[in-house]
Amino acid sequence: MSEAIVCVKDFEKHAYNVLPRNALDYYRSGAGAEETLAHNRKAFSKYKIRPRCLRNVAKRDLSTTVLGEKVQIPVGISPTAMQRMAHPEGECANARAAQAMGTIFTLSTIATSSIEEVAQAAPYGTKWFQLYIYNDRNVTRRLVERAEKAGFKALVLTVDTPMFGLRLADIRNKFVLPPHLKFANFAGDKATGINQTESGSGLNNYVNRLFDQSLEWKDIKWLQSFTKLPIVVKGVLTAEDALIAADLGVQGILVSNHGARQVDGTPASIEALPEIVRAVGDRVEVYMDGGITDGTDIFKALALGARMVFFGRPALWGLAHSGEEGVKKILNILKTELDYTMAITGCATVRDIDHRMVVHESYYSKL
Repeated sequence: MSEAIVCVKDFEKHAYNVLPRNALDYYRSGAGAEETLAHNRKAFSKYKIRPRCLRNVAKRDLSTTVLGEKVQIPVGISPTAMQRMAHPEGECANARAAQAMGTIFTLSTIATSSIEEVAQAAPYGTKWFQLYIYNDRNVTRRLVERAEKAGFKALVLTVDTPMFGLRLADIRNKFVLPPHLKFANFAGDKATGINQTESGSGLNNYVNRLFDQSLEWKDIKWLQSFTKLPIVVKGVLTAEDALIAADLGVQGILVSNHGARQVDGTPASIEALPEIVRAVGDRVEVYMDGGITDGTDIFKALALGARMVFFGRPALWGLAHSGEEGVKKILNILKTELDYTMAITGCATVRDIDHRMVVHESYYSKL
């Protein structure tokens, strides 16, 4: 008799047992010695919840509004690449799950399902498109135009990736995209380039060859010059960069260390969140991803100022388990855990989650 799967960690254990090594190592790994990868999760334990009592929580509402659109739960799906390595329907199944749960799905530029395929799979869901900027700016422009035409609601410009970080597992495995898959948003070598025999990680070689390493903050103005879609910048970890982004007129900032996949030694996203909220939280919407595995994590991030949180890897574990149904189960687990946390701490709505309800553990050592 198989063991019951009741939390995100259970899905992760299952994925570790069923995914091919090449795919599993790509999904799970972080940069360098992976200290930040572990810290992304552990850092949440440094923050303590201060529950309030005897508040009416008989009727609870977990919905919120993001970029003017209502979402049913304050947790959405971050962009992750090559999801068909986890399940044959990949990004399409993931997007359908988000649609069913009334939340946001973010499609990666280097997805194994195209913009148009995802739009057709989840026509009523709220979909954002994550953007890498290629050396050939016309490539990027065409991607944006396709996303607009397909009904995507925002662009998520990843700003922490002039190149991909050194992920030792991928280097050891000489990671390549499985030969039956391709980067579905492209044709030619941009679609299949990492299948070539190359030293080290084939993906890193692909990125170093094609991504624009000369990007500067002023290039956001270039992007704004031809799109009306809201722009969310993803990968900000400092107040300094958050202020620059806000001054350029972006609509959102996604506090993220790229799943700890870029450079080891950065702060956990939850640690970087408060300074960014203090700097620009009254000017732009602030979101967070990195290390979310439990409803209490969501609660803590919302209390520290995030309007919404996102996760990437848990959705991959859900896909590996049972496709769309697996991702829906993950989202329902997190929804239930958040609902319990809100009820027991005296919060009937997301708006009731107050910044005084979560403190760093050092608060108690000072009493």
